[in-house]
Amino acid sequence: MALMSWRREGTVAVITLENGENRHNPTFVAEILATLDAIEADDSACAVVIASNDPKNWSQGIDLEWILGCVPDASRHDEIRDFMLGLDKMFARVLTFPLPVVAAMGGHTFGDGAILACCCDFRFMRADRGFFCFPEVDLNIPFLPGMTAIVQAAVPEPYCTRWVLEGRRVGGAELVAAGVAMKAVEGADAVLAEAMAYAGTFAKGRNVVRVLKQRMHAGILDVFATDDPPVIAKLQLMV
Repeated sequence: MALMSWRREGTVAVITLENGENRHNPTFVAEILATLDAIEADDSACAVVIASNDPKNWSQGIDLEWILGCVPDASRHDEIRDFMLGLDKMFARVLTFPLPVVAAMGGHTFGDGAILACCCDFRFMRADRGFFCFPEVDLNIPFLPGMTAIVQAAVPEPYCTRWVLEGRRVGGAELVAAGVAMKAVEGADAVLAEAMAYAGTFAKGRNVVRVLKQRMHAGILDVFATDDPPVIAKLQLMV
């Protein structure tokens, strides 16, 4: 069963995550990369919205059941390494995608899901349900260097340090107050409608958008290339 689908409504390509908590594993990474390739091949698309059809969740982050199942088996450690490198590839693809990418967070957005949302150019959040949270501090799982760079770029201080070290659940209104989300509205349908309306305002040239985003995020891309691989190679994922 596919984990996601996409459709185009006017000039907006809508990716719908369709696997409940929408946790990240190798299949998720492969599917979202393939989906973004398909959207880029559609010359009529001018923006992307990432939504979820689950009433409670946008994305709960890494598939812990899958990764913890790999940890005890040394023969599967390369699977973990490939997956972590794949996450960087997914993040980089969103960060540099040649169309504006909008996260329509209609539910819980935790951990790696929150980091994926931070890679999007714009974020809308549900005001009446769902939380945005970095729970890694309570799981003894520090961010990879690249993840840290993503979060620091998307979440201004003092919110960044507080949210990362407290592991606190943040609602839509606080996301807006911090400048992380553009708007918080009640109801998942309203979140999607707001995100779609905003995405529909874009009709920019792809080449200039691509170059602007590559230059804006050059520091993060450098961290992916230089700092993450040694940590991933050693599987220094928990402390």
